[in-house]
This record gives sequence, C-alpha cells and structure tokens, in this order.
Amino acid sequence: MNANTKIKVVKRADVPVRAAKKPVKTARAAARDVVSTVSDWVTDFRTRKSEETKAAIEQLFPTGPRPSES
Repeated sequence: MNANTKIKVVKRADVPVRAAKKPVKTARAAARDVVSTVSDWVTDFRTRKSEETKAAIEQLFPTGPRPSES
C-alpha cells in the first residue's frame, strides 16, 4: 500500500439527507386533474350566468303589485 493515501471518514451526521422525490403523476392522473379543473370552471360559469339572468328577469318583471293596480 501507498503510505501517502488519505482516507476520509464520513460520519452519518455529515452525510446530506436527500429530499424525497415527488410522486410522478401518470398521464391519466394529470388528465383527470385537468378535466376536474375545467369542469369546476364550467359549473361556476353556469351558476353565475343563471344568477345574473334570474336577477335581470326579477328586475324587468317585478313580482309585487304595480302602482296603477292598487
């Protein structure tokens, strides 16, 4: 053996801890997430539109008696 060879002792506390890998989504799971998101957007849009339409109809055609009918 060579007398000039250096040996480095590495203790467990000195070893860097590796971060856990993120789970890789499959193409099917990614597509499911996209479909879910878009479906939520469509549902919100429909709800908002129906609320706006209902408010506009109530404003155009009030349900109370007209002043000339009392």
